[in-house]
Amino acid sequence: MTSAGAKNTERRTRGGVLTVISLLMIGSAAIRIGLEAGPALARGTEPADTTLVNDKRTNAADLQILLTELLRREQDLNQRENRVLDREHALEIAGQAIETRLTQLQEAEASLRETVAIAEKAAENDLTQLTDVYESMKPKDAAALFETMDAVFAAGFLSRMPPEAAANVMAGLSPEVAYTISVVMAGRNAAAPQE
Repeated sequence: MTSAGAKNTERRTRGGVLTVISLLMIGSAAIRIGLEAGPALARGTEPADTTLVNDKRTNAADLQILLTELLRREQDLNQRENRVLDREHALEIAGQAIETRLTQLQEAEASLRETVAIAEKAAENDLTQLTDVYESMKPKDAAALFETMDAVFAAGFLSRMPPEAAANVMAGLSPEVAYTISVVMAGRNAAAPQE
């Protein structure tokens, strides 16, 4: 049975229970009236107690009012229950959408990590290969090339080279360019924590 069918059955059951309770109350009132009317009829000639009849009418009217109020409350409760069920359903749908989005984001993040790792490895391979090329050049030719490079860019390559190869290239640079590259290389790790 579907959950909607179960809910409808549950509502009908509750509605049926209230109806049965109401009928029992009305039946009880009818029995009381019948039981009290019997002795009054047996007395026959005695005058009827009008207050008792009025009380019975009042009780029946009170029962009708009570029954009406109970039915109204039942309707209110059913409406509230329907609103709560609608909200629960909306929350379930939203929860499923969030879970789907979260799964998609996790998959995208994993894919991005793989792409970044591949790109970083490729970039590292390119830098290593280019450093090897500069290292293999004659120091005089490499110095002429480094002379035209940005100091930060040149410092990156020189710091990757073995000290002897970097010294040979630096020796071929003009004093101003060699000094600028040296300052960049010395200041690279100045902001790093000492401990």
